[in-house]
Amino acid sequence: MLKDADSAVPVACWSCSVQHDEVTMFCPHCGKIQPPPGGDYFSVFGMEPRLNLDLAALEGEFHRLSRRLHPDRFARATECEREWSLADTALLNDAYRTLKDGLRRTEYVLTLHGAGNGTHIGSGFETQIAEEQNGKERQNASRAPADLLEEVFDLNMQLEEMRLRRQSGNVDRQSGKVNRELIEDLRAAKRKFETLREEVDRDLRGAWNDWDGGAADTRRRAQTNLRTLLDRRRYLSNLVRDVSEALGE
Repeated sequence: MLKDADSAVPVACWSCSVQHDEVTMFCPHCGKIQPPPGGDYFSVFGMEPRLNLDLAALEGEFHRLSRRLHPDRFARATECEREWSLADTALLNDAYRTLKDGLRRTEYVLTLHGAGNGTHIGSGFETQIAEEQNGKERQNASRAPADLLEEVFDLNMQLEEMRLRRQSGNVDRQSGKVNRELIEDLRAAKRKFETLREEVDRDLRGAWNDWDGGAADTRRRAQTNLRTLLDRRRYLSNLVRDVSEALGE
């Protein structure tokens, strides 16, 4: 498991014995590869933990480290160095996938500060976040935001009607196709939920600024707001997914 960057302590390089921070993948003195570092995902790229990141700089550092860690460079190295190149590469990939995506990055920062969704930090962190965002975690209807309860109830009724029609082969007698009005209602609902999701994305970017530039009290408020916004966005994404599946899109 990765540790907070603040807990990094000096360690001695296995090759030259010069001490360095444990958060680095290469000894700054002799350049030799090191075991998978401690610290957080930001420290992998030498970046300050922030929600607003320089994505171009992140990508550039990712490619630089990827080339330096490539297994071909260690074909004649020791067995430990070959194993470390693979382990460091896996860590680098997880860190990059997490930090380049705004939602995963937000979830990760909240987890670092003890306000996540119970997700563990480490090599499996990125996979767990991806699964939630891809809709593999089905949303419990009781968790619907209060302002959406009525619409979600109506939507669930429409989705159930659509599923029953498709399963039974029941079609509109005049057009010979599934009820057009129902399809249009579902498409309208999908457009509305997509618009609401875009609004959440804008609110998230505002909360990022509050987090990055705020004092302790401001950060605590931003932390609560970020958690709420992430939950709302995940719920809306699941609604959009369910409508898309019902429409066969």
